[in-house]
Amino acid sequence: MYRRPGADTVRVRRDVEWKVTDSDSLTLDLYTPFTPNRGARIPAVIFVSGYPDPGFRTVFGCRFKDVGQYVSWAQLTAAFGIAAITYTNREPADVHALIQYVRERGASLGIDGNRLGIFGCSGNGPTALSVLRSAASPSVKCAVLCYALTLDADGSTVVADAAKAFGFLDACARKSVDDLPPALPLFIARAGRDEISHLNESLDRFVAKALARNLPITFVNHAEGPHAFDVADDSESSRDIIRLILAFLRRHLLV
Repeated sequence: MYRRPGADTVRVRRDVEWKVTDSDSLTLDLYTPFTPNRGARIPAVIFVSGYPDPGFRTVFGCRFKDVGQYVSWAQLTAAFGIAAITYTNREPADVHALIQYVRERGASLGIDGNRLGIFGCSGNGPTALSVLRSAASPSVKCAVLCYALTLDADGSTVVADAAKAFGFLDACARKSVDDLPPALPLFIARAGRDEISHLNESLDRFVAKALARNLPITFVNHAEGPHAFDVADDSESSRDIIRLILAFLRRHLLV
């Protein structure tokens, strides 16, 4: 729902092998600005998948990293001067190994593996949150959660039930907001008319608990927005929020 001139002409290195398994290899696509900053390493945003690719391909006929939504977000991010990474996995937890790879091999990729942003939307939210509380978190400088499932609290089973229904990993089962790093900037976008049952109820509880801990949250509510408003709602409100997300990433990564 938002395009920037040059987004279609960013540089893309496709299917860079980052891990070899017994049955296949896992790859990533790296999107970088068309005109790099004189060879300087640039920060990167990792678009997190909460779904195992083998199952995802069976249902949707493509790999997660090839979905148009993530290709467009990656192009747009690169057009704003930040590298973007989409990837294949065997299991959602592979993202932790991916981050370790990026940290160790950043120089060969032309990126700064110690300046990473995390992006998780919808059912990818729990896996994105699991990255923030992992050993890799010192390299992660900010995160975006967009109309995301997060984690269950106060006896709720909203996230667990959605994980069973939609097939994503409930990576924060039995975890709480207290497990999140206290100083990591977090951008949360809410879709006011989200159709996913009880998603906003769960998200509102998460935000309230994060505020109670005084975590550094930037919160925006798209009052009329449906789930996946960034690809489904052709409105200025959707475009405004996309711009805010990009500005947030630039502010915390391009330093």
